[in-house]
Order: sequence, then structure tokens, then C-alpha cells
Amino acid sequence: MPAKKAAKKAAKKAAAQPEVIETRENRARLHKLVIRNFRCIGSRPVEIELDDIVILVGANNAGKSSILRAYEVIMSAGKAELAIDDFPGRRIDEANLPEIELHTYVTVNAPGEEWVDETGLVKERWVWEQPGKGERVGFLHAQNRWANNNDPERGPWGVVASSRRPQVHSVGAFASPKDSASEIIALLEQIVKDRLAAEQAVARDDQQPNAYQKLLASIGELQRRVATETRDSIAAVEAEFSEQIAKVFPGYVVEFDAQPETALEKALTFFKAGSQLLIGPSDGHKSGIERQGGGACRTLLWTALRLLKDRKSRTGSPQVLLLDEPEICLHPNAVRGARDLLYDLPARTGNWQVMVTTHSPCFIDFEKPHTKIARVFRGEDGQVYGTTIFRPQADQFTPDEKEALKLSNLCDPYLAEFFFGGRTILVEGDTEHAAFNYVMSAFPEEFRNLHVVRARGKAAISGLAKILNQFGKPYAVLHDSDRPTCKRRDGTTMANGAWTYNQTIRDTISAAPDGVAVRLFASVPNFEEAYLDYVSKGEKPFSAVARLRTDQVSLRRVKDLLAALSSDAAAPTGALEWTDLDQLAAALPAEPG
Repeated sequence: MPAKKAAKKAAKKAAAQPEVIETRENRARLHKLVIRNFRCIGSRPVEIELDDIVILVGANNAGKSSILRAYEVIMSAGKAELAIDDFPGRRIDEANLPEIELHTYVTVNAPGEEWVDETGLVKERWVWEQPGKGERVGFLHAQNRWANNNDPERGPWGVVASSRRPQVHSVGAFASPKDSASEIIALLEQIVKDRLAAEQAVARDDQQPNAYQKLLASIGELQRRVATETRDSIAAVEAEFSEQIAKVFPGYVVEFDAQPETALEKALTFFKAGSQLLIGPSDGHKSGIERQGGGACRTLLWTALRLLKDRKSRTGSPQVLLLDEPEICLHPNAVRGARDLLYDLPARTGNWQVMVTTHSPCFIDFEKPHTKIARVFRGEDGQVYGTTIFRPQADQFTPDEKEALKLSNLCDPYLAEFFFGGRTILVEGDTEHAAFNYVMSAFPEEFRNLHVVRARGKAAISGLAKILNQFGKPYAVLHDSDRPTCKRRDGTTMANGAWTYNQTIRDTISAAPDGVAVRLFASVPNFEEAYLDYVSKGEKPFSAVARLRTDQVSLRRVKDLLAALSSDAAAPTGALEWTDLDQLAAALPAEPG
């Protein structure tokens, strides 16, 4: 058939092109995952942007684990099989079959030009008509359509297939000890491979290949010899099959699409099947980790990841870690260390990607580059929605904002709580935070599902507001107006640095996306004087709460302020919803004395 001959010719031409060695800098970059009709995800596509670190947040049963599973399926190459439980409603609906798309940017060793657009983007899609393996097709960019049975080729070769596809390490929230043991052993084997790969990359003084290099070379030579010797046999078998098939289906032929493993490291294994990892006292009985509790298994998992993180392996094959609720079984003191370990794994090793689901704000770090935070939720229509709500690279933080965010993150591990839903109110400091929390505890029915986030300083407000702008949901900001000048100890006046931050905050609020309502209130001149009728001295948060407990007038003022910040109510006395500095300056009372 002419089409098939053309396809073979194109494949042969592509195979003849010299292959460029891939590095971290030019390796194919996974860009986006698009999921439809998979488990709890319906016909409305859920899109998740991919990066070195992807954090999935959202309520229970919102679909986060389904996204992890979809990613695992696609990354599992020829093992991309679905069970009937992966079909929505556990039934096959021909009009709504499971589909998973993977979008990848390719800079070297690209497939045919028909599969790549001008930016290097390649799209692949898997569809499952029944449980088992899915059918993979590619997107023809010039024709703006997916390939079909009439095309000589159904999809791009080698984009994320075979040697380029990452090895997946998946640990569920409540994985059985047996499954945890298997993953830990796989991670330990990866440590051994990474170490050998590092040795391979180091040139010896005598310039002679080491034992590992010799072994890989022998495997490669054996593969090439076997491929050459068996090509005629494969062709003969194809001809025999085709001859018989043509008697039933005229014009049909059979092709045996057998591809040798091109990643030589995958042909090596260092642990025989059934190997165990034993744990116990040095002079006592040791048992397999599958007999240990969940805490011991998770501890061993973190230990293996820490070993991986400490070993640079920029020559190894890509790896993906999928971790469901990493906070499980962790002592509070260990949470921050575990978070840093996960963020450092891609940065230090150069060949790992991490996707986790979490209910803990402690696992979110605003500072880290190459990070995407995606919120997964169910809409009022019952459909699962997924949207990227934070990209550190897109924020353009100023040096002051970066430093302020770093300090805020260190002081408050729950700073990122607003990512998990609810109405967000951003306040300047501890006093407002303590006062509002007291009001919310006193009137729980009136103030439900609110997150009061303290910036711990005026300089951090604009940085957090930039993050909230990406969040794409309404929020409110409360800060002290302060005064344009302040007094030195000798009685003379000087410019007040806190006043200059007002315009920075106003500019950030003005940059909120269209359709996102943001309210900006200033306490004039500060929270204590505006609502509590005193000039702050000593322990301000404690003094504020003590005042609210005994003074009903102050309690009503703060309650009205919280109501305005969390709704469309007008600003109460003492607060100004402002738009320019002249308006703010005009509202300032005369300085005492």
C-alpha cells in the first residue's frame, strides 16, 4: 500500500537522523495533562499544567487522587491499562469514553514536522473503548485535527515513549505495607543506578571504560546483533500472517511492531524478583517492611527520597514521584523538612518531577521556582474542575516582597491556607489576626468559611496580593494607613517608609484580573486607634483581645469591619475604602500633641 510504504520510508529517514544526547536543559518538557471521563472526572476537561513540582489542593473527594492516577497511567507507557473502576459510573458509555491528553514541548530529537507546531508542542491522546490498554493518537497541527485510521501514521514516535518516558513511583495515601515496600525497593534500586551512572560519567585517569560502561556496551552490541539477525525472521512471519489474513480480509497485512529497548539502563536490574527490605534491631530479629506499620513505611520512604535528593544524577533516566497526602504519619516537626525534601528532589537531582496532593498548607512554598499549584474542586453542576492558581515565575516579586514572603512563610506555616477554599481576608499583622479570630469564634454562624491571612508586615502585603490575584477569587485587604511622616527621637520629622507601601499595595490591587472583586480598606491611622480607642503599647494582640472581651463598643466596631471585609457592606467608622493617596491623606486625623 502506498501510504504504508511512505510511512515506512519516513520512519527509516527519521531513524537515520543523528540522535542528539538529551540533557536536563533540552529534555522533552511535559507541559499539560488534559483529562475527560476518568473516574470522578466527567466530560468537562480538567487541565493541569505540569512542572518540576505540581501541588494539587482541594476538598476531600474533589478528584485529586484521580488526577494522580491519570498521570500514572500515561507515564506507564505500554502498561497504560484501565480497569472498569476507572470508567465513570463503572460503565462503558461510547459517547463519553475515558480520554487523557499529554502535551509536551520537544526541542531535540523531535518527531516528524506534522506532529510539532512552531513552538515545539506535541500533543498525544489516549482513548479507552474498554478496560485494558488505550489507543494512542497524535495531533496533526497543520490540519488542526487528531490522527485517525485513514492516516499512514497514528501518532508521533518517541516523544514520551520508551526511553523518554519517566519511570513512575506512586505511593497512595493509604498504600498497603506491601505496595509501600515495593516502591521503597524500587527507589533503592534507582539509588544504585544513579550511583553507577555517576561513576560512568566520571572519566578515569587511564581513559579506560569501567565495568558498568563495559556492561552497557555489551548489552548494546547484543541488541544490535539480535535485531539484525531477527529482521529477516520477522519479515517472514509477517508475510505468512499476511497471506492467511488476506484470504479472509482482502488487502489486509500484518506487521509486527517490535521495538528494542533503547534505554540500556532499563535492561539492567540489581535486585532479583522477590527481594525484601528487612528492618529490626542490629542484634535481633529483622522482618520485612511489609509487616511494619504505616509510620515505619513512610519513614523508610522519606529516608529513600532523602538519599535520592542528596545524589546528583543528571545523566539518569527521568523519574516521576506521585505522592498522595505526604503529611500522613508525619510528626508536625517533620512536615517542613518533608516539604523541603520534595521541592529539592527535582532541583538537586535534575531528572525528577513530583506531583503531590495535600490538605496541609505547610507543603506550599511560594519561593520555589518551577512550581505549579492547582486547585481541584467540584462546581455547583457536580463537575470536577481543575485550575492552576499559582505560578511563582509569573509573579514578578520585588526583592522586598520576596524577603517579606520568606519571613512570613517561616513564621506562619499556615500562610497558604487560602489555597484550600473560602473567602480570604489579608491583614497586616498579628493584632488584626487575633481580633478577627476572636470575633469569628464568638459569632461562628455569621462568619463561616473565612480565612484571615496575616502578612506579618506591610511589605509582604503586595506580594501576597499578587498570589491572590493569580488565585482568581474575590478577596479583601486591610492595612494601616500610617502617616506620610514620623517623628525622630529628637522631635524632628522624617519621611515614613510605611506610607510609601500604600501606593505599592494599591497598584497590586489594581492589577487584579477582570471580574475579580477586591476590596481595599485602610485602618486610619492604625487598627488600635481606629477601633479600640487606644495607642498600642506592649503586647498588642493580647491587649486587643482583652479589650474586645470587656468593651462591647470595640467588639461591635471590629465585628462590623469583619462583616464589610467579607461581604459588600459599607466600611465602618475608622476604615476607609480608598483609591488614591490624596484621599487617604485627607482622612488622617490630626496628630496628638
